Amino acid sequence: MDVQDLFYDEYFAPVNVISLDEIYHLPEPFIAQFRRQFQANNALRSTNQLANEWLAQYIGAQAGGFEYRDHFTRPASETVLNRQGNCMSLVVLSAALADVLKVPVEFYDINVEPIWDRRGGFFLVNGHVNLSLLPPENTQSVVFRGAEVLVDFLPERSVRAYEKQKVNKRQLSAMYYNNVAAINTLAVIYRHKGFSNEAEQVYRAALNIDPNDLSTLYNLALILGKQDRLEEWAQVHKVLELARINNPFYYFDMAQQAYFDRQYQDALVWYKRAVAKADYRHEFYFGLSRAYWATGEERLAEKHLKRALALSDVSNKQRYQSKLQAMRKQ
Repeated sequence: MDVQDLFYDEYFAPVNVISLDEIYHLPEPFIAQFRRQFQANNALRSTNQLANEWLAQYIGAQAGGFEYRDHFTRPASETVLNRQGNCMSLVVLSAALADVLKVPVEFYDINVEPIWDRRGGFFLVNGHVNLSLLPPENTQSVVFRGAEVLVDFLPERSVRAYEKQKVNKRQLSAMYYNNVAAINTLAVIYRHKGFSNEAEQVYRAALNIDPNDLSTLYNLALILGKQDRLEEWAQVHKVLELARINNPFYYFDMAQQAYFDRQYQDALVWYKRAVAKADYRHEFYFGLSRAYWATGEERLAEKHLKRALALSDVSNKQRYQSKLQAMRKQ
């Protein structure tokens, strides 16, 4: 099938697509201020700090200088202002800043365990990228000190065990566009707008490329289930069943059901399994907190609510803070 056959442009109003240059573009006033800051910081030191080392400290992902938000893939010009985004946003910003200081970089696609997410009834599986900042090249002298510096949200010891594949800037840019709009995302858009037949057409095309893509299979199953196409739904679920035990939201859903059925001990078991699969999801810890509170284990309830608060996004922080304050007044 020609991929162009999957696009029904007449269903939608045209929008502007960010250009390749715009992904890495930084405002000129910021670039001037950024260079001045680097020069001023080096002037205060008895020996000049290598640019890649200074840049890693400036970005400060592991130290909390850059806040992780897995929902947002942003260009460098936006990320530099709010200092929030996912790993792709961090890598794009770092690459743009490195270009200003003439710092060589190497990009890596990290083969981590899938990072699961669910939004609005759709399942998503996110990958992971990072980059290394290399000591600046100097044709006039040889640098005997300094080494490459990893820029990543995850501590270096955490990603060391995973296989990695070096990618170039062109490949990284393609991954950026894939984050913003991929084939599976096109089907999601159709389904969201009520074009179920078109969505299924795209899902089927995506599965011709990768028959075991979990995001596509989950979302296709939703269409088949709603249309009562049970035989086809069962075929899809034969594949999904094998992957189910690796999906933390399966355990989370079981925990939620047990909690609302007031089966609190069962809920604790399922919430713990969800956390074991994905310890980065704030709602899993919030569920644990509620279940512990229901069983009278107030210390553990507060402990896990604090963890939920630490991992939460802006939309949930106030709710968790209010519940934590109420909990402490009991």
